[in-house]
Amino acid sequence: MLEAIAHPTDFSPQGLPAFHHALGLALANRCRLDVIHVEQGGEHGGWQDFPQVRATLERWGRIAPGTGPEQVLEQTGVTVRKVGIHETNAAQGLADFLKGHRPSLVVMASHGRAGLDRLFAGSVSSDLVQATGIPALLLGPGARPFVDAETGAIALTRVLVPIDHDPAPETALDALDAFNAAHGAALDPIHVGSGGPVIPHMAVRELTGSVVETILAEAEGAQLIAMPTRGRHGLLDALRGSTTERVLADARVPVLALPVRA
Repeated sequence: MLEAIAHPTDFSPQGLPAFHHALGLALANRCRLDVIHVEQGGEHGGWQDFPQVRATLERWGRIAPGTGPEQVLEQTGVTVRKVGIHETNAAQGLADFLKGHRPSLVVMASHGRAGLDRLFAGSVSSDLVQATGIPALLLGPGARPFVDAETGAIALTRVLVPIDHDPAPETALDALDAFNAAHGAALDPIHVGSGGPVIPHMAVRELTGSVVETILAEAEGAQLIAMPTRGRHGLLDALRGSTTERVLADARVPVLALPVRA
């Protein structure tokens, strides 16, 4: 089970699906939810600009109308904290907060940058995963949500798990087990190529074809892709992005990035 979830928000409508996933998962795990916003130069946001937690819980039928903030924990098992951070570098501000508080999971929207745009503009979501070593549920621009925005219902029955020898997936799969404990979704591990890794108690399917395209095709029948990741290495990955980033850019489902421990 997850013990705490963090959701960075930029207050945009595009970020609402990620907020719904963060809140839905917090309810399923009855854990703390930190909703975080990093204020950058020229911004003038306030607490009223944060995603509306109680209004969403009322719509989902999880709390009674008129429930006060102090009663949310009693009715849902979830403690919600709204956190404002003042930092010119969004990735650094978020990374410092996350490393200090160590949530079990970060849930955030991703622009799915790729190629030269990603190299020069950077990717906050990828930077966070690499800097903190915390699993991150990332919703790319074309991802179908598995949390219903109107009801909060979670539809998660199959998780595609692409694995390889490098990075070795064993330590990352512990975090996947914690994520999946509240759902019991079927895990479908695949390896693109021959001679895939042997994982105890898991039957790994071996497939042929281009790695990214094969993963994306297999994900059509799943609600989530869970990928062990070690980040980017060398100029080629800097230009193209890591395999996880390239999948995220085009995936039709959310991607759970699982950092591999050394």
